[in-house]
Amino acid sequence: MMDRVPLLQGGCFCRAVSYAVYSHPSLSAYCHCTNCQRLTSCPLIHTMHFDAVAFTWTHSEPHEYQLDFYDNPLKSYKRRFRCKTCGVGIASYNSQTQRFSVWGATLDRNQEGKIVGWDVAKPTAHIFYGTRLLDVNDNLGKWEGYESKSERLG
Repeated sequence: MMDRVPLLQGGCFCRAVSYAVYSHPSLSAYCHCTNCQRLTSCPLIHTMHFDAVAFTWTHSEPHEYQLDFYDNPLKSYKRRFRCKTCGVGIASYNSQTQRFSVWGATLDRNQEGKIVGWDVAKPTAHIFYGTRLLDVNDNLGKWEGYESKSERLG
């Protein structure tokens, strides 16, 4: 896996933490769930899900020196990672599904400020739209839960 070129790369604000992803996301969506809202203090977040084998930390080892984590007491199989220096949330890991989630705002950007690999990362839907804090007028599907696995709201 490490000899391949990553499709996406990103990191925190201060660049102490970085990662690479070597596959297309199994999900790329704007999430409106109440957990994401509370954990990020934002009305929605761009989330992308990847199989664990496609994700790797690329900052210097041992990785624990740069990473802080939070285990969700209601979902013990979920762990969220953030930078110890700047505090930016970077990723989460779900041990039940063996998947990492990363957030679009942490992806590397080019000189014009555009996300490198946007064609790979571009969201395809709004998920958990029933608990949204704001209405979004775009051409993406709106779903009660996960895309194509729940009721379509719009």
